Amino acid sequence: MTDTLELTVQHPRPGLAIATVTGDVDMHTADTLRRDASILIERGCPHLVLDLSQVGFFDSAGLSALIGLWHAAQAQGGALVLAEVPDRLMRMLTLTGLDTILAVHATTAEALTAMAASPSTSTGHPGSITRVSSADGTGEPTGVQRPV
Repeated sequence: MTDTLELTVQHPRPGLAIATVTGDVDMHTADTLRRDASILIERGCPHLVLDLSQVGFFDSAGLSALIGLWHAAQAQGGALVLAEVPDRLMRMLTLTGLDTILAVHATTAEALTAMAASPSTSTGHPGSITRVSSADGTGEPTGVQRPV
């Protein structure tokens, strides 16, 4: 496990963000995931796809963060969708019944196709990519880089 969590965010269309999560999501980093992704939702991207293909470990604190993000997206009239979920996490989602609440897609492309009918609610910056790096258990970002 690592204490570093990184989100790389793409904005393919207004109101929609794809956040690729890199690192372990555990009791040290789950609050950071929840905070950083909530900021995306609150700042005009209520439709959020979490690409989990780069996640090595995911525990119950991470599940709690997902539930919080699902509620945050719903409150803004949006949706949280998971893509490329690792097998171990998929088993956890199934065991807890969260797979009946959270939409799960095999690929990010499939997730985007499923969200294509969702209305846009933002005038975000289509096509831009933002990298947000968060470190250690403090939940403080280590750096933000705007359009890459």
